[in-house]
Amino acid sequence: MKKLFLAWQDPISRAWFPVGRLTYENGWYEFIYLRGAEEAKKIGFSGIWSLNEFDKVYRSQELLPVFSHRIMRKSRPDYPDFISWQNLSEAEDDPMVLLSRSGGKKVTDNYEIFPYPEQDENGVYHLYFFTHGFRYMASETIDKIKKLEVGEILYLMHDAQNSFDQDALMLRTKDFYLLGFCPRYLLNDVFPLVQNHRNSVEVKVERINLPPAPLQMRLLCHLIVKHDDFKPFSSEMYESLAVPIFS
Repeated sequence: MKKLFLAWQDPISRAWFPVGRLTYENGWYEFIYLRGAEEAKKIGFSGIWSLNEFDKVYRSQELLPVFSHRIMRKSRPDYPDFISWQNLSEAEDDPMVLLSRSGGKKVTDNYEIFPYPEQDENGVYHLYFFTHGFRYMASETIDKIKKLEVGEILYLMHDAQNSFDQDALMLRTKDFYLLGFCPRYLLNDVFPLVQNHRNSVEVKVERINLPPAPLQMRLLCHLIVKHDDFKPFSSEMYESLAVPIFS
């Protein structure tokens, strides 16, 4: 079973909530709301258009519009570049894969998509993400990205003075160049490991994209976690508001 999460951010407070879960199995997509949606509702979240019942299981053999509209059309001339920026081949055009790598962000709303980490035969978790916050970084950071090498180790550093998120984690190189932020959806699960079991978490450079790749797709990272206490996305915010058919 393939599994993705949908997050919503309040544009005013910048508070962030996981609000839904999308799964795909046996030719069927299934979407359900999460408890995070109830919390988000307290500050203005009203649900997704046409999916306005929080306690309902939505099933379809077609990808729901809130997700399908976030995938670039193959007919666009820049589609091959879009695929390569995500370190995928044009044969890897599964919608769930494309959404998990790209994040599905649009300037017209406040949603983001992220995947459940894949677990290999040794129990090690793997997740790929683009670094966040490049628009806040110095120009030297953009230049430094060009000099990185695939497979290079990056280090997670607590951004203790971050006024928006006290658990924010920045990425840096061995020679202390700051390269943006670890995605917020990882903080609740990864931050405790970085604080107490640092050797169980590793981040490597997966791909470097040069212009004309947009800033938000310049640096693709590979997160590797090996620790028995790592139970990703298992907090109460991720509890289902409906009884899913796919468990």
